Amino acid sequence: MMEPKSPFLDTIFLLRKNECITLFSNIQTISPKEEKEAEVYFEAEFEKERLEFLSDLLTCNTTAAVWAAKVLYHSAQLYLIRESTADNLENFIPKFKGTRDVSTILSADLCLRFLPEVIIALNSADPEDPLIKMLEAILTEFHYSGIGYDLDLSRVNWEEELRDKTYRKLYLERIVEKKDYKLAEIPFINALLMAEFGMHKEAFWRELKIITQENQ
Repeated sequence: MMEPKSPFLDTIFLLRKNECITLFSNIQTISPKEEKEAEVYFEAEFEKERLEFLSDLLTCNTTAAVWAAKVLYHSAQLYLIRESTADNLENFIPKFKGTRDVSTILSADLCLRFLPEVIIALNSADPEDPLIKMLEAILTEFHYSGIGYDLDLSRVNWEEELRDKTYRKLYLERIVEKKDYKLAEIPFINALLMAEFGMHKEAFWRELKIITQENQ
């Protein structure tokens, strides 16, 4: 594993290893060299996780992984540093411009899974912070990383969204892990969960309602 050599890499390594963030005194520019090192790191991290969900068809989208890492790094630093940033937040938190597919979603998730905690911290400091809406918009697009955080996903076509078997399995597992009732009680998702639980529903999630046409 590479040794941390910059605030950007240091932040990402520490976050993924110990789930904590170091805040620095200023936001430094991320060099192409740092991005390349991050790509190598994320490819290795993605491979570790890919072995857990047993799919040979998915590969790391390093562009998405590095984009997500930069979003996370900048949003964390912006929690503390706001001098001369109010008018150019879009430069620090750009929208993703690539194709949103399963590999992209899972690659971005290597860092975006930590974004809800940053948003909660920002909200505690200032609920009117415009950065919050920008980050929530990213999580709404990459909502696999936002499971457990209250998002408006009313426009999602769930049958299309969860068509891929590997992604569907991971999505359902995270809903159960986070005990996200809002998602778990969407009829389509609820039916998938009940099929997965089978006779062992009480062991997996005793409190979850079984959603039928009558109780919708």
